[in-house]
Amino acid sequence: MTTSGQYTHQVAINTVVDAVTQRITERSKTLRAEYLARLEQLRNRGPRRASLSCANQAHANAAADSKTKIWLNQAQKPNIGIVTAYNDMLSAHQPYATYPDQIKEAALRFNATAQVAGGVPAMCDGVTQGRPGMELSLFSRDVIAQATAIALSHDAFDATLCLGICDKIVPGLLIGALAFGHLPTIFIPAGPMGSGLSNKDKAAVRERYAQGKATKEELLAAESAAYHSAGTCTFYGTANSNQMLLEAMGLHLPGAAFVHPSEPLRHALTDAAVEQVLKLTEAGGDYRPIGHVVNEKTIVNAVIALLATGGSTNHTIHWIAVARAAGILIDWQDFDELSSVIPLLTRVYPNGTADVNAFEEAGGPTFVIRELLSQGLMHADVMTVFGKQGLASHTTRPELQDGKVAFVAHPERSSDPTVVRNVDEPFAATGGLRLLQGNLGRAIVKASAVPEDAWIVRAPAKVFESQDALVGAYKAGQLNQDFVAVVIFQGPQANGMPELHHFTPVLGSLMSAGYKVALVTDGRMSGASGKVPAALHVSPEVAQGGPLGKVRDGDMIELNVHTGELRALVEETIWAARTSPTVSIDSSYGYGRDLFVAQRSVVTSPEHGASTLFV
Repeated sequence: MTTSGQYTHQVAINTVVDAVTQRITERSKTLRAEYLARLEQLRNRGPRRASLSCANQAHANAAADSKTKIWLNQAQKPNIGIVTAYNDMLSAHQPYATYPDQIKEAALRFNATAQVAGGVPAMCDGVTQGRPGMELSLFSRDVIAQATAIALSHDAFDATLCLGICDKIVPGLLIGALAFGHLPTIFIPAGPMGSGLSNKDKAAVRERYAQGKATKEELLAAESAAYHSAGTCTFYGTANSNQMLLEAMGLHLPGAAFVHPSEPLRHALTDAAVEQVLKLTEAGGDYRPIGHVVNEKTIVNAVIALLATGGSTNHTIHWIAVARAAGILIDWQDFDELSSVIPLLTRVYPNGTADVNAFEEAGGPTFVIRELLSQGLMHADVMTVFGKQGLASHTTRPELQDGKVAFVAHPERSSDPTVVRNVDEPFAATGGLRLLQGNLGRAIVKASAVPEDAWIVRAPAKVFESQDALVGAYKAGQLNQDFVAVVIFQGPQANGMPELHHFTPVLGSLMSAGYKVALVTDGRMSGASGKVPAALHVSPEVAQGGPLGKVRDGDMIELNVHTGELRALVEETIWAARTSPTVSIDSSYGYGRDLFVAQRSVVTSPEHGASTLFV
């Protein structure tokens, strides 16, 4: 690999970014110190395999080919543990089928070995939307973290390569990898599918279908034209937000996120990741364990990347859990204060019409990182998996030169300012997410996806206890009016907190018809939440007695993105006298949901990461 055109200019960090970072550091002092002490205890000054007994080694080496077995038995060369989320139902993960063999071959060329340490589950939220299986989705993150830990528990590896892209999978892999914080770790993406039917046109067909104006055959044809091949879905939802955050944390090779699966550069980047992770091992002479790469400044950089690109609301849950895995405590106030100073630099669907391929062509993640660094809006002085200049090493783009990966400078200006902008001409002066709070609790809204004329909604409530109940009311003609849909019992303890996209075409259709519509729920939606103003993750959830359960049909609800308010406009004595309903879990059996009852009983609130691991 070669590098050129690295960004080197250092500027003073923004005062708000600095203050939030210092607050997080102080808040996390004890927990982070304990984490780092455990990391140091686990560190081994030589190959991990050398500490295994002969019987341990024989078991670990038994299935290896002859050359690899010789090297493994000698226990003198670094060994890479591959943790893969491959399956061929997820279009994003199908390309990973060939990656382990490629990684093993590359490792041998670089005088090392590699083994598949283990696989982790990888469910597709697109398949389970509106289905019972979606109630397992959020909990799958913690199962993936545990599966990653099980894979690495053999203690036979000197570095880790994580193969994962999509929604809960990257956060789960990252949490699991941080439990082995003494190991250098690089994430290897596989890239997005090519552009198909535009997300805007797909959404229009969904709305027409909800209105009864399109057939199921037309809808399936549109969906199939949008999701048409191997690779990540092209809208800027949780999966692609994952990739942006990993780039900002320095856990990818620079610019690796959005190179297509079939491009020669993609193959070369995977080989380059193998070469690079070996340099970061004890034997490689530039030891950089993931527990040191991920620190308070790195976590703040990830949040800033999310805000600057209008990324997924899911990460206001997931990255709290990721931070906690590294001994770092963050909350929604941190997100909100950072959002007040972080400009919005991208317009990618659903907060625009472009897809991630257009984002990449206009500059992509490394361009955005460069722009934020240029104004002191990200921490430059962090350790990453690449380069010697901190995060500045991640401001160049990869290309093939004579069959090798080279990293070259971006042009000074965005090639498409309708998709990506320089920091001196942002789409908005503030970031994509806002904290809402009031007598209904605390919630998150994805402001960047909502037209500004819909930032204030004051309308009567219509209360539903399920997605199907809302859709049924729409089909019965009961929702042709201004209203705020209050959907309760959708939090992690109630039903596992499934994503609520089943009814988004309904609300979008009503909004297109001219009605003032909003959503308030203790459930969640992803980065694909769309144009409807939605107060999500309302905490505490109704199943825990949260005040959202006090709302009754007809109560006036005010959602105000400008002021950050979320209130039921009900006289205080009446409000105080009301109680929240209780939820039964009997309906949650079947489709594997009965196996997760224990997790639902201990899961923390969304603002604490909706975690079953850190309770």
